[in-house]
Amino acid sequence: MAASNSLSEMVKLEDIIEELKTLPPERLEKAADYIHRLNFASQQERKAALQRTAGSLTNEEADELDRIIEEGCAQV
Repeated sequence: MAASNSLSEMVKLEDIIEELKTLPPERLEKAADYIHRLNFASQQERKAALQRTAGSLTNEEADELDRIIEEGCAQV
């Protein structure tokens, strides 16, 4: 399922690239600016989510989470 989704995403990306190639320079610059703003907004959203949840675990909960991760990741 993941491979199919990845293939679909690649096709979409290729379609977008082909469309971008047909844009006149001033429109291409606007498209690039829009993409940069989307990326920046996404980064800001991730940072805000981290800030909202930072420190939400007690020391005991953090220790338990560390133990669970250690045990679960040690097994292959």
